[in-house]
Amino acid sequence: MIEFGQWLPDQPITQNKGVFEAKNVIPGAKGYRSFKGLSPYSGVATNKILGAFSAKDYSNSQTIYVGDSGKLYKFNAADSSLSDISKSGGYSTSSDDRWRFTQFGESVIATNYDDNIQKITASAGGLFADLSSDAPKAKYITTVRDFVMVANTHDATDGAVPNRVRWSGLGNETQWAVSATTLSDFQTLYGYGSITGIVGGEYATILCERGIFRCTFVGSPLVWQFDAVETQRGCSVPGSVTSIGNNVFYLSDDGFYMFNGSQSKAIGAERVNRWFLDQYNIAYADNLTCASDPQNQIVMWSFTSNDSGDGTPDKILIYNYAVDKWSYLVVTADLVIPLFSSGYTLEQLDNISSSIDALPSSLDSAVYKGGAYFFGAVKDKKIQTFGGSTLEAEIITGEFELQQGKHTLVNKVYPVHKGGTASVSVGSRRNSQDDETFTSSSSVNSAGFAPIRSSGKYHRAKIGLSGTWSELQGIDFEFASMGNR
Repeated sequence: MIEFGQWLPDQPITQNKGVFEAKNVIPGAKGYRSFKGLSPYSGVATNKILGAFSAKDYSNSQTIYVGDSGKLYKFNAADSSLSDISKSGGYSTSSDDRWRFTQFGESVIATNYDDNIQKITASAGGLFADLSSDAPKAKYITTVRDFVMVANTHDATDGAVPNRVRWSGLGNETQWAVSATTLSDFQTLYGYGSITGIVGGEYATILCERGIFRCTFVGSPLVWQFDAVETQRGCSVPGSVTSIGNNVFYLSDDGFYMFNGSQSKAIGAERVNRWFLDQYNIAYADNLTCASDPQNQIVMWSFTSNDSGDGTPDKILIYNYAVDKWSYLVVTADLVIPLFSSGYTLEQLDNISSSIDALPSSLDSAVYKGGAYFFGAVKDKKIQTFGGSTLEAEIITGEFELQQGKHTLVNKVYPVHKGGTASVSVGSRRNSQDDETFTSSSSVNSAGFAPIRSSGKYHRAKIGLSGTWSELQGIDFEFASMGNR
């Protein structure tokens, strides 16, 4: 069996020891796994959703919050609706901004840069309200140790300061006036361009256009120490930032990187960077979003390709950080988001569908279990889950010689997969200067092979897999030698 290697679209066909196409699959240690399409989870918002967040209170009750250009919502598991819990007057989010959230204790805090930072108590009733009269407006927000930290700010005194970081008082998210007592203060970072992202935790990772800072708590009087630990590159697209543990993933001008707290590692060079930059429509950079899915051990970047007719993100690039491999999906999604389900009773499932068989996800899916993690997206002004039908996969191998230095006639191809219905075509050429010619697609018969007739020195196979399938590992051939010419 020829095992499917990693997806290497940046490598030439003749030198490609992996696969040239890996569409609608997840890379695994051996071959590829299936992935499902989108299925609606919530009711509809008034406008395009610009952010979503899951929060848990101290009793482990969970709530999903959603924001569009004019409103903030709370997901209602009783009927899957999105209830408007905006402050009086609503909001005015500009077209190039989005809602970003963090949780501090039981406080859910949301910012969109255009309005005052908002706050509500997790899983409680009521409406969002202004966090504090002293708090700045900000594009990015996170929780670092016992502080709320914001970046790329706008305040009444200095106006817009895209390279500024501000933080709340120690243990108090409502204290923002500069004070040696509360430790609330700010820091302006010079020489590295605008801040494009911030990641919290035990320390803060601050991504700028031309560098990355590590921000470490040192106590009074400095409070935080800012170290420029990456000065060779920065993050060029704000929506491209996400994290798993201490690893931060981001897109720079020359491709994809993973920052481990002290240095960046190139994860897309000579593999997918050129493919992405050729596909990516930079005119819609504001539409790119990124999120991590720890269950599948993947990071996903949803982006607008040159194939999109209206600027809506239509492809998702996938990186499996556990096995260091890539793939992609052809899925339309306004943004990708990690969430926790609010949970349903059996009676509440009737609000989704009166028939168990007609539920958008299987009954044992995590989306129906309270507090269960699930990876989702936004489409059609609704929260969606990746719990729909299994996506139809396509794998195209790199070129290979079945018999070194000899021409061969391929007559049977055996795709190795679990479940689903497979079809195969083979592309062949006599020498490296010729254009390859693919055969017509041939379905796999009851004996497990696709009958093919294709001759040449160099071959590659295209495998399509539809229906309900789970694994796609490789292919095997039957062929006859045709000599050296």
